[in-house]
Amino acid sequence: MIRHAALSALAGLAMLAPAAAGPADTAPGYPTVAVVDYVLGCMRANGQTRQALEACSCSIDVIASILPYDRYERASTFKSMSLMTGEGAGLFRESTPAKQSRTELKQAQAEADVRCF
Repeated sequence: MIRHAALSALAGLAMLAPAAAGPADTAPGYPTVAVVDYVLGCMRANGQTRQALEACSCSIDVIASILPYDRYERASTFKSMSLMTGEGAGLFRESTPAKQSRTELKQAQAEADVRCF
């Protein structure tokens, strides 16, 4: 219960932080739910601290400056579907569009890591 409350508070902060920074600093064209989902996942991987909140918020902003939302969404879908098992999931791992999209997302994330972490 305490962890859920902490995550809820962090989600609230994540939504407020970009607004406080101003429109030029937010993920343009990205729905709020996508930004918050990214920030929460990033924080799970990097620690649930204020410093992680700031770095993860920066990270999605950098990614958004590199990838329009439709390309980010496509790459994220390929990435998550490639983790599935079975013969059908091979399409999400091996096809040229899947590989290109995942590479594009990895490059954007690498740039975000350099700038934000």
